[in-house]
Amino acid sequence: MLNTKSRRERRARQTRVRIAKQNAVRLSVFRSNTHIYASLISPCGTKVLTSASTLEKDLRAELGDAPSSSVAAAALVGKHIAAKGLAAGVKEVAFDRSGFAYHGRVKALADAAREAGLQF
Repeated sequence: MLNTKSRRERRARQTRVRIAKQNAVRLSVFRSNTHIYASLISPCGTKVLTSASTLEKDLRAELGDAPSSSVAAAALVGKHIAAKGLAAGVKEVAFDRSGFAYHGRVKALADAAREAGLQF
C-alpha cells in the first residue's frame, strides 16, 4: 500500500518522463503546508535557470500580512517566476505540477505565470 507522498512522487515521475521527451524548459512547482516554490529547469534537467518562492524577501514584503500559504501568495510567485523567466530569455515552458492536483495554489501559480507572459 502506497502512502500519499509516494503516490504523488509516482505521478511526478510519470509527468517528468513526458516532459523530458518534449525537450522543453520545465516550470516545476512544489508546495508545502507553509510555502510554495517554483523553478525553471533546463531541458536537460541538470540546471536551474531561475527560481521564486514565498521565502524570498521581496515577495514577503509584497505579501505583507497575508499568509505565505495562500492562493494570493501563489499568484505572486507565478508573476515573479514569469518575470524572471522572460528576463532569462525563456518564453515557452512545460508545466510540472510535481504530482499535485491542478487546483488551488498550483492553479493560481500557473494562471499568474500565463498572464505574466509564459506560454505552456
